[in-house]
Amino acid sequence: MEESKHIRMRCSLLFASLLIIDCFVSEIYASSDSTIFYESFNESFVGSWIVSENEHYSGVWQHSKSEGHDDHGLLVSEKARKYAIVKELDKPVELKDGTTVLQFEVRLQNGLECGGAYLKYLRPQNAGWTAKRFDNESPYSIMFGPDKCGATNKVHFILKHKNPKTGEYVEHHLKSPPSVPSDRLTHVYTAILKPNNELRILVDGKEKNKANFMSSDDFEPSLIPAKMIPDPDDEKPENWDERSKIPDPDATKPDDWDENAPMEILDEEATMPEGWLENEPEEIDDPEALKPEDWDDEEDGEWEVPKIENPKCESAPGCGEWRRPMKRNPDYKGKWHAPLIDNPNYMGIWKPREIPNPNYFELDKPDFEPIAAVGIEIWTMQDGILFDNILIANDEKSAKSIRDSTWKPKFSELVEKAEEQPKITVSVVVSIVVIIFSILLRMLFGGNKAVQTKVSL
Repeated sequence: MEESKHIRMRCSLLFASLLIIDCFVSEIYASSDSTIFYESFNESFVGSWIVSENEHYSGVWQHSKSEGHDDHGLLVSEKARKYAIVKELDKPVELKDGTTVLQFEVRLQNGLECGGAYLKYLRPQNAGWTAKRFDNESPYSIMFGPDKCGATNKVHFILKHKNPKTGEYVEHHLKSPPSVPSDRLTHVYTAILKPNNELRILVDGKEKNKANFMSSDDFEPSLIPAKMIPDPDDEKPENWDERSKIPDPDATKPDDWDENAPMEILDEEATMPEGWLENEPEEIDDPEALKPEDWDDEEDGEWEVPKIENPKCESAPGCGEWRRPMKRNPDYKGKWHAPLIDNPNYMGIWKPREIPNPNYFELDKPDFEPIAAVGIEIWTMQDGILFDNILIANDEKSAKSIRDSTWKPKFSELVEKAEEQPKITVSVVVSIVVIIFSILLRMLFGGNKAVQTKVSL
């Protein structure tokens, strides 16, 4: 027990030291050439992040500590609410050249049964837009992060890409996203966009998915549309026969086929079981029932004695009138149908002819929209969602360094506490068992000699 206390004390001192270091590290990373944007939430978000004034977003954001340690984050404080908050960047971040790393931490302190915990990286907005008007209609370039509800359990990565032919923005979803971790610890999510069109998704620094933006196997729908598409104006000819089988026109119903024969008939061979009480009803008046004293025949109607099951029938195979049971009719055939044969006029399943896709285009790499702001716009049934250490960088090493200095100490400390708790619980259970065993010994062998038991918690 003393050793556990010393371990916890050393962990606490270590974590406190790391937090102090983190404050300095945050400043270093914020000014690093490879770090484009970094939010540690060491200070209050008020004045820096703008809460949406849209009436639909009633959820209250709080600057709060994470459970179990002193690191602060941005907290979803209420259940069953919509939330929206945004931070505009000093200047838009271009994604077309070089590597871009998107990274942030989330802790689901009360779990996540139905809700989102993702970030939206907004593209430059239309003229007149302000951060206070941020909502689900505010266009984004990338959406990334956990989302879970019902059958949905994924770490989203969605790219909104502009079709250069139509000007329309299309959502392209990563086909095989990783699942959301099911525990309540802090986890860090990283998306690495490489200049060779590669996308890597990391959870806690471990690669969970690798994809190619230009591959139709990795994104739905594919970034590059189909070259040929079904002609929307093509129509199936009226005489097109899609029936592969047809009733045989030469078949005739057999003369002995009786369509009117019933499915079931009386079993003429059945006999009444021995001991059947034909003269006894299945139910009788309850002999113990009495008409209520306050019963008024004029208001309540004529009182009827309630029925009970006839006790004489309990030991008999049955009571009352015996009727022959039904059995399946051996002559039953049902309605006659002609057998099916191959259709000699079968033309196959009709499909419209294909034509060149007027919206088709070719690109060597995605035409990413710049990131002008970072927003959180979610609906969730759970509170206690804590966002922290939001990073945009152009270097994987910077992202790893921040993971190692901010996320890893918190995660390791919580894991150690979780592993230590079962040891304490087992110790308590063993102690209780020893005490109960001691009492039983005294009861069995008397109390002349005390049974000495040393309990160590």
